[in-house]
Amino acid sequence: MDFKTDFKPLTVDPDKIYDYSFAMIAEEMGPHNFSEDEWKIVRRIIHASADFELGRSVIIHPDAIRAGIEAIHKGRHVIADVQMIESGTGKKRFQKYGGDLHCYIADEDVTIEAKKQNTTRAIISMQKAVRENEGGIYAIGNAPTALLELIRLIKEGIAKPDLIIGMPVGFVSAAESKEELAKITEVPFITNIGRKGGSTVTVAALNAISLLADQV
Repeated sequence: MDFKTDFKPLTVDPDKIYDYSFAMIAEEMGPHNFSEDEWKIVRRIIHASADFELGRSVIIHPDAIRAGIEAIHKGRHVIADVQMIESGTGKKRFQKYGGDLHCYIADEDVTIEAKKQNTTRAIISMQKAVRENEGGIYAIGNAPTALLELIRLIKEGIAKPDLIIGMPVGFVSAAESKEELAKITEVPFITNIGRKGGSTVTVAALNAISLLADQV
């Protein structure tokens, strides 16, 4: 294949692109304290973001990987804060165990209730998700208010997710929401320190968990 450019790609083989990328990430990352399975999550986060600072800031609760794998095997649903996560996730890996991925933020009843209460759709969508799902994996990459509301529902004994992947990006309450998540003891979590994050890296962590579930 001729790209008609001076620069030629190292390879166009999709599998080799992943292999080369992961090898480069491991070399540039250098020594770290992540376990073997934790590193599989962190390297996917780095791969999705090309951001080693973000990767080094990841915090993984000691029970997070086990809890995520068990939730997938039990057919628990994945709840996303925004539709970008729904688009980027390999849903077939959940569906084969009986689970699926849901995002409620665009639901008409959520929009109506948010307007009525003069609050964010993200908050109302978390309330709806908790009502309609037992446990589940919550993947929050965009809306800090969704994460803070989920934490509130947990602390009030209304919600008990199996796992929270909470990595919202932004300037208003993003870093603070993740600080609050890192304090909770009731639910395993994957998060990171600071403003960085986003739907892409949340999807990366979620996909890494689902791939680990397939290996058990």
